[in-house]
Amino acid sequence: MLAFSIRRMIEAWVVMLIVALLAFVLFRYVGNPVDQMAGQYTSLADRELMHKQLGLDDPILVQIARFLWNALHLDFGISYHFREPVSQLLMKRGPATLELSFAASLFAIAVGIPLGVFTGIYKDSLWSKFFLGVSLIGVSLPTFLIGVLLIFAFSVELHWLPSYGRGDTVALGLWQTGFLTASGLRALILPSITLGLFQLTLIARLVRSEMLEVLRTDFIRFARARGLSERAINFNHALKNTLIPVITITGLQIGSIIAFAVITETVFQWPGMGLLFITAVQSADIPVMAAYLILVSLMFVTINFIVDVLYAFVDPRIRLHAMSAT
Repeated sequence: MLAFSIRRMIEAWVVMLIVALLAFVLFRYVGNPVDQMAGQYTSLADRELMHKQLGLDDPILVQIARFLWNALHLDFGISYHFREPVSQLLMKRGPATLELSFAASLFAIAVGIPLGVFTGIYKDSLWSKFFLGVSLIGVSLPTFLIGVLLIFAFSVELHWLPSYGRGDTVALGLWQTGFLTASGLRALILPSITLGLFQLTLIARLVRSEMLEVLRTDFIRFARARGLSERAINFNHALKNTLIPVITITGLQIGSIIAFAVITETVFQWPGMGLLFITAVQSADIPVMAAYLILVSLMFVTINFIVDVLYAFVDPRIRLHAMSAT
């Protein structure tokens, strides 16, 4: 198990190195940072001085090494648009995105797995067919349209929930959280449902498919022949054997929630990293774009590493394969 984890960690570092090099290319060769930072009336001498201060005259290998070293310390330079360190911007916006992603993931898992189990066990019931029909809506409708419909229903017509913003927050050290305020929790409901609805339907359909497959296997028939209760068969045997693909897909979907929160944050004007990235694209703010690329990739790699370890923990065959490979 230790050898398996070490090998996966080395592979994760290689992936992050490649991503960092791609971010450097984006940072260095897409646009001229001096043109972005200098004003209209900046003299040529001042432009040359800025060019030198940014280290753009150094050899390319020196620039790559400096960029990787700074990225390792989460130093991505100064934002062209906001005129402040990118790391500070990410520290301000990061908690909002992480809390939204956590709420959306919790919603998708807490509703998707029981829904998948129910529709798998009672596959011919009317409720099961109703849930499957409704789930098609969650898969088919684009995220921005779901957000707009929720805003229209619960904000414009019913006036139950806020349509934009994060609500009130409180400081827990450097972390600004909305989990501890009533307005923060109310503001979180609509965007988290919007962001997590697609993942919910995907998880529910995956669990249902796996449950139907497992319930047809011989060891389930043998368990019934031994006289085990349906509850024990469904939850102690069938559900446990569906966890391997579910863990994999769920882990990847959590990474997708973090990476693709951009649309949801834009619709609800949620002050997170996704909205910051949209602003950076509109203003060609390369340092923010490169930092966002690296951080999202780091989240994906970390989640995939955790999924691989859980995968090996659930399925002993993977551990044996890893041991034989080493």
